[in-house]
Formats: sequence, structure tokens, C-alpha cells
Amino acid sequence: MALAHLDALEAEAIHLMREVVAECRRPVMLWSVGKDSAVMLHLALKAFHPAPPPFPFLHVASGWDFADLIAHRDATVAAHGLDLIIASAPPEERAAITPFTASSDVYAETLLTNPLKAALAEHGFDAAFGGGRRDEERARAKERMVSLRSASQHWDPKDQRPELWNLYNLKCGPGESCRVFPLSNWTELDVWHYIAREGISIVPLYKAALRPTVERGGRLIVVDDDRMPPGEAPRLRMVRFRTLGCWPLTGAFPSEAADIEAIIAEMAAATTSERAGRLIDDGAAASMEAKKRAGYF
Repeated sequence: MALAHLDALEAEAIHLMREVVAECRRPVMLWSVGKDSAVMLHLALKAFHPAPPPFPFLHVASGWDFADLIAHRDATVAAHGLDLIIASAPPEERAAITPFTASSDVYAETLLTNPLKAALAEHGFDAAFGGGRRDEERARAKERMVSLRSASQHWDPKDQRPELWNLYNLKCGPGESCRVFPLSNWTELDVWHYIAREGISIVPLYKAALRPTVERGGRLIVVDDDRMPPGEAPRLRMVRFRTLGCWPLTGAFPSEAADIEAIIAEMAAATTSERAGRLIDDGAAASMEAKKRAGYF
């Protein structure tokens, strides 16, 4: 009997997670705490129930994370007893590089990519789960579900393996590793339908509410703490987020969708990518493919 659409996506993702745990020496789940990460955690809990997920969770914290996201992260860790690793850049780099003064490529490399690569190397992880989906962005669409990384953790889109009949090659040479994307074939709308069906808890920022905002670069930035440069007066607007990153670099958008059902209806009519709100993706030098080649997730 053919599986329903969400059941088929769930089964594919769980199959891949179990394959990685069976074949790899030391896997880890990269956990941004966003909606895709929430689905990934839920799938991991299902895949290995009644045991806990047999791998740690790695959160790369830039120091510019939304307060609501950090609170949700800590509550989720406590609720499920997760083994959490937090990776951050050294204090001197976090003090010198800010989203208001550095270019997006320097910011991403210093506060996101380098801490990620350092943590993966320090703990000797040979496979890293991520919540990337092919519908998010063109460079992500090129990536296989099991994506080979070199010993320097670089990605070469021309050096990837075929994936036929749900057979995945997880063999790595010395120093190599794999990044694994169980949600590759999901869409943004699939994610929201699954969240609704499974009753998955998400960061409140995905739901519309009155929030203090300023307009920067044509995007609405929610002022999340007192580090906003002076001279811009925040204005309360009814907004929500489709994607979550560092708060000064993630645009919200006007919305009245304050619950999951309303979000699904809104997303069904959407014509733009969820990453359109990411200032960190701006500019040719900061393209997603260039970042991924350098080791960004």
C-alpha cells in the first residue's frame, strides 16, 4: 500500500538516520533550533525510541541569537535530556566582528563556519546531520542526501556520489566526513504540515506578534536586545519569521498568522523563498554555494 506523502517523507528520513548511525563511527546532529531542526529532533526521537538519540546535538551560537531561540533550546534540552554541545568563536573574535560592522561573508566565516568546523574536528565527528532542504536555495538543490566533505571540510559539488534506490555510500577516507540531509526532499510547506500533524513545539518567533522593528536594507529587523546602533527608532509591527538566524541579519515580514493553521494557509500562497529574509545571503561574494564550498552548513 502506498504511503501518504508525509508518511513517505518521514520513513525516508528515519531510514537515512538509522543507516548513518549503523554505518558511521561518531555522528552528530547540527541543531539550529529552528523549525527544520525541530522536525529533525522529532524524527530522531521517533527513529530510536524508546532509547534517546544515539548522538549529541551541536548548536553554533554566534552571540547574536534571538533570546526566544536560546530559551527554547534550553527548555528542549531539559525536556528530552539531550547531549548538547555549544560551539562559538573565541571571545576576541566575537568582540571584533559584529553584524553591523563586518561584511556578511566575513561575519559568516568568523562566527558561524569556523566554529562549526572547529567543533566537528575537535570531537572527531565523521557524519553531521543537517536540516537543509533542496527547495530552500539553488546551492542546496545540488547537494545529495549524503554529501561528502574533504579532509579540510570543503564541499565540491562535482565530487559527489550517486544515490540509487535509497542506497547511501557512507564510506569516508582518512579525514573525510559526510554531511547528511534527511529533509532534502521536503518542502517548506511539508515541514509546516508535519509540525501541525505531530504537534511539534517551535520557537514563538515563527508566529505573528507585535514586535519592535526597524527597516534595514529593505527588510524588517526585530530589535532583540540593546545592541542596536543608536539613531533608529523601533516601531511596533505585527510580524513573524519564516527562517531564524542572527537577529540583526534576519528579516521578519508582516503577518497576521499567529497559529500553525494560519501559517500553513499563508505558506500555501507564498511566492518567495524563506531565505529572502536572510541578509547574510546578500551579495555575490556571500553566495550560499561559496559558503558551502568553504564548509558552511
